[in-house]
Amino acid sequence: MAYKIAWMPGDGVGNDVMEAARLVLDALKFDAEYTHADIGWEFWRSEGNPLPDRTLEILRASDASLFGAITSKPGSEAEKELPAELQGKGHTYFSPIVRLRQEFNLHTNMRPCKAYPGNPLNYKEGIDLVVFRENTEGLYTGIEAHPVPDELFDMMVKHMPKTKRFADVPRDEMAITTRLVTKKGCESITRQAFEFAKKYNRKSVTLVEKPNVLRQTGGLFTRVAREVAKDYPEIPLWETNIDAMAMWLVKNPDDYDVLVAGNMFGDIISDLAAQLVGGLGFAASGNLGDNFAVFEPTHGSAPKYAGQYKVNPMAMLLSAKMMLDFLGEVDLGEKLESSIATVIADGNFRTYDMGGGSTTLEVAEEVARKL
Repeated sequence: MAYKIAWMPGDGVGNDVMEAARLVLDALKFDAEYTHADIGWEFWRSEGNPLPDRTLEILRASDASLFGAITSKPGSEAEKELPAELQGKGHTYFSPIVRLRQEFNLHTNMRPCKAYPGNPLNYKEGIDLVVFRENTEGLYTGIEAHPVPDELFDMMVKHMPKTKRFADVPRDEMAITTRLVTKKGCESITRQAFEFAKKYNRKSVTLVEKPNVLRQTGGLFTRVAREVAKDYPEIPLWETNIDAMAMWLVKNPDDYDVLVAGNMFGDIISDLAAQLVGGLGFAASGNLGDNFAVFEPTHGSAPKYAGQYKVNPMAMLLSAKMMLDFLGEVDLGEKLESSIATVIADGNFRTYDMGGGSTTLEVAEEVARKL
């Protein structure tokens, strides 16, 4: 029976790289039924909702989803781009990918960062990192306020006395974003990092946090991670502050293997790790839930390149490989990754970022030929 795959190209070059992915998946003879689903900036501009309810219905009926890229802008700018009849109607822009993660409890963001031999953009050869990022909590929950209501500020003064020093600041001149983490969320992401390390014989798991400053949220994450680590005595747990981690990854990337972090720190560190292995053109990711997942390249929509088939499709193709693994089609996933690695090593088909002149689809076609 064919898999049901929700197909979400999104905005800009998302359409270009998704076309490349379909070309390669068809060459693999992956048995799937693809259903187009609307998502992105154009639906915000026309409907006031970048993630329409009809798309959620398609996703609920699917086994997994591939997602291209979206354009996203700050709330005040977003409202200005609404048609006149939708302005002032209470529409608030919220990132559709963040909403997807929360709506379907896609609690784990997994980002492999591997230096494929022959890639001229590798910082050095041999790097093979995997970042496990908690995906539904932390600073990306959308629990924010601007202006800050008086009752909220008064409550914070009562329960968190350090708030008092901002008492003279006008409420419309301050904004609050809440970092909220739970024991369950910390335990889940840490355990998945250790389970991955155990399954694939990885040498260590490194917790990336900042408990010396973020004493409550970072402290909770650290305590929970230490408890989880007791169940895996053969795998050492290392602990590193986010700022030091940025330095050590550049200095000694070979020392690290599996990294685990909260939402924002994981976002930051995974982009840094991606640059070590060629940049966002090679950065795949999976948003994983218990029974459903959304796979996407981590690059943006690059509107200026839309329709030019200029951008590197490798991140998208590697995201497709992650989808195959998630669905249990491991042999197909290995075959696809092997073909990608061969094309990179050969060096005959490279997009502009790699110093070549090949188009998005030319690279995809070469990957398909190598299959």
